[in-house]
Amino acid sequence: MKITFLKIAFISLLVLTLASCSSDKENNEEVITNPPAETDPLTTQNVTTYMVDANATKETVALFYNLKKLAKTKVAIGQQDALNNFYQDNGGDSDIKKNTGSDPALLGSDFIFITDKNNNNQADNWFYQQEQKTISDVKAAYAKGMINTFSWHLREPNKEDSFYAADMTADQKATAFKSILPGGINHEWYKKKLDKVASVFLNLKGANGELIPIIFRPFHEFDGSWFWWGANFCSADDYKKVYQFTVDYLKNTKGVHNILYAFSPDNSYTTAENYLSRYPGDKYVDVLGMDNYGDFDNQGQTGATKANTKLIMIGSLAADKVKISALTETGYQVTATKPPVTDWFSNYLYGAINNIQGYDSTISISYVMFWTNSKDAYFVPNGSVSNAADFKTFATKSKSALLNSLPKMYELPK
Repeated sequence: MKITFLKIAFISLLVLTLASCSSDKENNEEVITNPPAETDPLTTQNVTTYMVDANATKETVALFYNLKKLAKTKVAIGQQDALNNFYQDNGGDSDIKKNTGSDPALLGSDFIFITDKNNNNQADNWFYQQEQKTISDVKAAYAKGMINTFSWHLREPNKEDSFYAADMTADQKATAFKSILPGGINHEWYKKKLDKVASVFLNLKGANGELIPIIFRPFHEFDGSWFWWGANFCSADDYKKVYQFTVDYLKNTKGVHNILYAFSPDNSYTTAENYLSRYPGDKYVDVLGMDNYGDFDNQGQTGATKANTKLIMIGSLAADKVKISALTETGYQVTATKPPVTDWFSNYLYGAINNIQGYDSTISISYVMFWTNSKDAYFVPNGSVSNAADFKTFATKSKSALLNSLPKMYELPK
């Protein structure tokens, strides 16, 4: 089914009109009372026909189905490293739980240390210890009923010292990504990294021995050029080939069947055509995502409206393709020199991610993930900082879902 671009344009115009004429923050709760009736093609019987992996585990199938359905009424709220990184190193419960009383609905993790060249799988090795901590957190999150997602800040294949393009020579930047393609000089190196990733996926198990479903988003923010897989350093065709190889290798060669695959550029794309310019295809993607910090970086309603328009765009694509759509990373980082923005969570962000649902029940996102807190800065306030109440208001609004309002994500409805 082709995307209805006139619908997108009309919806975007409505967003802009409402944003400019409304001063009532709670208008975000009820924008249009009678959205157009839509026929949902997804059923519990046909769900695998829309997924990358027709042989996905039953828990993974349930996660796809439930995430897609969740977006009709709720947006799951999560954070990277929520169970082990805390503002001011104040450990214990997640900072979200310190503030709201509930853990996040989603946990973000990363393969960065797991696939590091210095990880020697020995108990006294720091990188191996980080691997074990990550695995422990994922299992704990799953046991709670949370959703798990993994990114991968893979270090470049030459010296494996950095994932940032700025740390590489011009020649390295020009050749690194192409070198991991089949037939490339570093292709076997890349396969060994994927072997490690597969090993982790295949050993993430719940209490009954079932494999834990994971949303995996390799080579994210590829439309920028800060990573060595960025747009300046690989062609669209090469990007698609590496993404497709990654999926095929994990699924078909390594037999990993507990993954949903996410496609997540940064926020540069404003049209469906541009967004799909590096898209590897429906057979390789379960989640249509977007990372977006820039539009929310103290840009007020103007930025929130820009973000909303982009989310409508990917939400419309996801409706047509019967995929999940998500704001895969976002946040406004507060530091000692960068104070909070008033009502950033409860007004600007909430409006950006939920005005979508007011217009069309099929155009919606399933989850939003904030980046990690640290000792000296935070994206999500704990209960002791000045914007704690703003986040708590956001997290307890009717369309927000922390763990305490998340349905059972790993069981298909009867």
